[in-house]
Amino acid sequence: MAKKNATKAPCVVKRSPIVVVMGHIDHGKSTLLDTIRTANTVDQEAGGITQHLSAYKTSHTTADGATESITFLDTPGHEAFQKMRLRGADVADVAILIVSAEDGVKPQTLEALKSIQQAEIPYVVAINKIDKPGADLARTQSSLIENEIYIEGMGGDIPWVAISAKAGTGISELLDLVILTADLAGLEADENTPASGQIIEAKLDPKRGNTATLIVKEGTLRSGEFVISGQSSSPVRIMEDYTGTSVKEAYLSDPVRIVGWNTIPQVGSTFATVTNKKEIEGVIADNQSPVGKVDFKDTGLPVIPISIKADVSGTIDAILHELDKFESDRIAVRVINTSVGDVTVTDVQDVSATENAIIVGFNINVERPAVDLATRLGVEIDTFEIIYELSEWLNTALKNRTPKKEEERVTGKAKILKHFSTQKNTHVLGARVEEGELKAGQSVRIIRRDINVGSGEIKNVQQYKNDVTEVKEGEFGMQLNSKDSIAPGDYIEAYDLVVT
Repeated sequence: MAKKNATKAPCVVKRSPIVVVMGHIDHGKSTLLDTIRTANTVDQEAGGITQHLSAYKTSHTTADGATESITFLDTPGHEAFQKMRLRGADVADVAILIVSAEDGVKPQTLEALKSIQQAEIPYVVAINKIDKPGADLARTQSSLIENEIYIEGMGGDIPWVAISAKAGTGISELLDLVILTADLAGLEADENTPASGQIIEAKLDPKRGNTATLIVKEGTLRSGEFVISGQSSSPVRIMEDYTGTSVKEAYLSDPVRIVGWNTIPQVGSTFATVTNKKEIEGVIADNQSPVGKVDFKDTGLPVIPISIKADVSGTIDAILHELDKFESDRIAVRVINTSVGDVTVTDVQDVSATENAIIVGFNINVERPAVDLATRLGVEIDTFEIIYELSEWLNTALKNRTPKKEEERVTGKAKILKHFSTQKNTHVLGARVEEGELKAGQSVRIIRRDINVGSGEIKNVQQYKNDVTEVKEGEFGMQLNSKDSIAPGDYIEAYDLVVT
């Protein structure tokens, strides 16, 4: 069993910076990280979009000849993954705000900047794609200034560098800036204290069970210890670095994957370390928070229940973000369950008694028995690999489940000039079009001195002694079926019933 870290004398040392790369969806974040770690992740992502928060560690030799370690976080660019980006900025010590020299500042650039500012961490600007034919460095610099990103040399103090993530131009200078920025922040930590840090990703691996990726912010994590986050815990038996290599120790700023959690820990939460199982109970008891029944506001509207299944817990945040955008005065969307892992028979059974329930899956499989049961019970299951496809589908699916209603749409108005005769509730009338158009077969309201005094239906219309289907101007004759009285000087208002 590992010795207790707490018995060791404090040893405060410089800590390697944890860096988050943020910016617009296609301004080159993943390509930059590819170049830095000489690995390709872009082609492995569905649709070429980074959709998971990942962490990698690399080394860099500065212009002064010093070798420094840097931990990089790669955050998703799609707007739906806002919470994951916020979490990445919260974990990081330094941010790189990447901006395309072709496009300049975009809405997601400003959203990324807001996340950086909320996390209160220093940042540097990387103006990327300077090798592209459409690159315009001066225009991009002006775009930054116009959006109150005051870079050095343009009246501000924010460090920046021009780069080509694809060609590798300027990358060494960028990393020098990152190291300098981290040094100015004075990052230090005690490597002898019990390890602690943050959970940056968690998922259910079909073959290995519950896994979580964490970053050590304090201390040293050793094999044989136990990690605890909230109500979740795991022995440190299977611990892997970012390459998937088994390791016995994780040091300051190291990202590692721990396999064997009793439950999936909450992404974004902190973790602590203890040396034996007995200590786990006490820590979990301290972490216990009152859990009550979720109170859904009763709006009186029909409810569309949704169960969300995803490969990792961070993706659930993105789906919830998409659902938050849906607005309707006719239905209420209620998330009845969120969980990590494939869709199982249990998931189908849980929603089968709920009318109109939908199971939405992202980057997961549906077990064959679950497919069969869903078919028998009429439960809809839809799975996706790209977030914007899921967003489009959700919007359509929810609209299709929105109850239809009839709406009156007024098309025209006419003044009654003469009442010729009445026979069995059929009035023969002369009238003049005042507004719009009136058609045979339409329903009408009878208006007298601005008061609705009756209703009826136009049976037929004549103009210039000919039967017509509609009238748009001038005088005309008609037969109006109505049980109510109607007299010269009254108005009729014609309308259609439209289903919306």
